[in-house]
Amino acid sequence: MDSLAALFQRAPVAWTDILDIVIAAIAIYELLKLMRGTRAVQMGIGVALLVAIFYVSRWWHLDTVNWLIRNMFGYVVFAAIVLFQNEIRRTLAHLGRARFFRYLSRTDSNDELVEELVVAATVLASQRTGAIIAVERDIGLRNYIEGGIPLDATLTYDLLLSIFQPKSPLHDGAVIIQGDRVAAAACFLPLTVNPAVSKDFGTRHRAAIGLTEETDAATIVVSEESGRISLALDGQVERGLDADRLRARLKTLVPLRKSVSERSPTGALD
Repeated sequence: MDSLAALFQRAPVAWTDILDIVIAAIAIYELLKLMRGTRAVQMGIGVALLVAIFYVSRWWHLDTVNWLIRNMFGYVVFAAIVLFQNEIRRTLAHLGRARFFRYLSRTDSNDELVEELVVAATVLASQRTGAIIAVERDIGLRNYIEGGIPLDATLTYDLLLSIFQPKSPLHDGAVIIQGDRVAAAACFLPLTVNPAVSKDFGTRHRAAIGLTEETDAATIVVSEESGRISLALDGQVERGLDADRLRARLKTLVPLRKSVSERSPTGALD
């Protein structure tokens, strides 16, 4: 009886045990959210299948199968790192974008920036002029900026309209916005390789999706064929946005500007 009582006797639960379980649950939940809708889901299923086969081979004494899985598992880990480097980078960047860190810097309103973007997009759409505008958020776009024509100019809708005019030498490519500045134009963005992307999308939409798959940028696309405005974010596209809907979405996505006291003496952001 004493052994039976000892078997069912539970160890006292401390608050640290509860905290440990909560943190682990949140970490697993966030990981599953990041994996949802990506290639990592299939990879996870494949790894789970390998683990199941490994234990089955041990129980049934399938020595050859067990030996193969034990020797190939290390290579699978390295292959996963190479194949899913974009997903890993996005995961780490997602951790760095926690709300706690956003409260550490004081910011000003972004209403003026949003209005300039909305006016430019709606005018370009009415003219059936194709355009792609990428707004940098928490993940830097320096690699893509360096591949374009540097401008470092104040963001205005007049500047955006002039850049995307068909006769402009800068119209072929994307404009990248950093803060309240037009960092560069004629930038080339990575095209998505996701087979699930609609075949109706042209090069501009595929480039917008490709950029947002690798970064957290918000990308505005104006279709030259239909004049419709789209917004790409996290590898997904919202199509057929009007001025009001685009304005509402951008107000939640465009980063707030740093306050004047946090700027360098030359007026540029540190």
